[in-house]
Amino acid sequence: QVTPLRFLVFSVQKCLSRLADKCRGYCSVSVSSTSTNETDETRVSTFKTKLSSGPTFHDFIKSSSGKSSTETQQEHEESYLPEESGLAQLRKVYFETYGCQMNVNDTEIAWSILQKGGYVRTHELSEADVVLLVTCSIREKAEQTIWNRLKHLAVLKKKRLKSSTPLKIGVLGCMAERLKTELLEKERVVDVVAGPDAYRDLPRLLALAHGGQRTSNVLLSLEEAYADVMPIHHSGHSAFVSITRGCDNMCSYCIVPFTWGRERSRPVSSILEEVRMLSDQGVKEVTLLGQNVNSYRDVSGDGASNSGLGSRLSRGFSTVYRDKQGGLRFADLLHHVSLVNPDIRIRFTSPHPKDFPDEVLQLLQERRNICKQIHLPAQSGSSRVLQTMRRGYTREAYLELVENIRKIIPGVSLSSDFITGFCGETEEDHQQSVSLIREVGYNVAFLFAYSMRKKTQAYHRLGDDIPAEVKKRRLEELICTFREEATKVNTRLIGSTQLVLVEGESKKSSQDLCGRNDGNVKVIFPRKDLLSYPTDTNPVTVKAGDYVLVKITSANSQSLQGHAFSHASLSDGHPRRL
Repeated sequence: QVTPLRFLVFSVQKCLSRLADKCRGYCSVSVSSTSTNETDETRVSTFKTKLSSGPTFHDFIKSSSGKSSTETQQEHEESYLPEESGLAQLRKVYFETYGCQMNVNDTEIAWSILQKGGYVRTHELSEADVVLLVTCSIREKAEQTIWNRLKHLAVLKKKRLKSSTPLKIGVLGCMAERLKTELLEKERVVDVVAGPDAYRDLPRLLALAHGGQRTSNVLLSLEEAYADVMPIHHSGHSAFVSITRGCDNMCSYCIVPFTWGRERSRPVSSILEEVRMLSDQGVKEVTLLGQNVNSYRDVSGDGASNSGLGSRLSRGFSTVYRDKQGGLRFADLLHHVSLVNPDIRIRFTSPHPKDFPDEVLQLLQERRNICKQIHLPAQSGSSRVLQTMRRGYTREAYLELVENIRKIIPGVSLSSDFITGFCGETEEDHQQSVSLIREVGYNVAFLFAYSMRKKTQAYHRLGDDIPAEVKKRRLEELICTFREEATKVNTRLIGSTQLVLVEGESKKSSQDLCGRNDGNVKVIFPRKDLLSYPTDTNPVTVKAGDYVLVKITSANSQSLQGHAFSHASLSDGHPRRL
């Protein structure tokens, strides 16, 4: 293939030869047409005049190709990417998503970008030309899952080495950000590494990978929120909408600020556009996402007008950063989102307890389509451990917040996160976590043994001094306590009527359907046709995405069981208990 530089040199050489011939012609004419007594100065002047009217550099290019300079430039111009865009249209990409809901949403963002780049998505690994793993790095076990998966993919990749389109493997997300060097060097299986803020660069990275290079982009951004990227939704009647990225809390155990960067928020207008699009697609439940979702602060456009307003924290809570002035806050966003469609159920996760001022709680109580369910991560029941974790509150402040939430939102469902075996946790500290679970009574809880992460403050300043067997025993005690209390909480719902959004067939029986109630607890009920609520008299088949009323007859720590008796909708305002 002739490169532009070689082509240019060839053209110039050829045309210089032609120029020399022309110049000789000019010179011979000049000499023959003048009298023998003409002075040398006259001959020189005549030569310069005729030479100035001769061919230019653009004529060189034209004469060598027979085309204009513009046409030649277009013909020989090489793309920034080492492949034609048409080739990408033949390539199939396969996604595997691990970890939290943010990664589910990031998968949809990455796919939206690649689809515009000409890729085709496949749900069959055997058909894939590109395999992208969207990863989690929050705990060591999550990372080990990815390393094990890469070993399996290495075998598949080896089988495809001699094919016309060798398999390319990419690692995206948290683990890519944290372990770029290891991913590219260990066993040399990975071709592309892209951090959470580098998804726009995926078409270029993959193009380089298809050209034989191993590439990465793990740069963090202070601004990237993918506000102009509409994720491609593939999850039925529930959808995730990212509203913030990153976190400024700097809890001592947490890797998120180092893998996702500083906290930033999408503009309200961008979020509302996505929610409206999902509404038009028939989505019935939207979950607003962010690592610290309720600290949302839009300082773009109209949001910047609230310049005099600072953060309003829950009573007794503090932050490690200065008060942030101005912008539209989480209550403002919830207000606008809830008005898009009264039959779309609104949830949000994951919040921080410090960002629950009364105006947010009152909005949850007032709006029928905002779920009366709050995730309230405690992490520990010990004030001493909470201080070591840099959580910004005490056990007493947390319990005061729980009391205030239940006062403003009667019947609210609470869920939480707990970490056991954190650095320096004593048996007394552990028992305080056990007692907090009993005292609050959560519907749902996510319980984990502590896993130290590099880059965190705990890694640099604290010691992972709790033996693994002790962590395991304490975790089992927390799980046992939670199940006992959750059974009590759910049992209180026996006899009530729950409005349930149907998700589909139950995993345990094809004769049953399942869904979730307002409190995000799974509800299982027999499959049967139901009367349309409230006016129709003809039974209608129940399908995923329908709202139905279910009379609860039994309960355990994980779910509610009952009998559906009618179709319904959020806008009907049906009471929870009849």
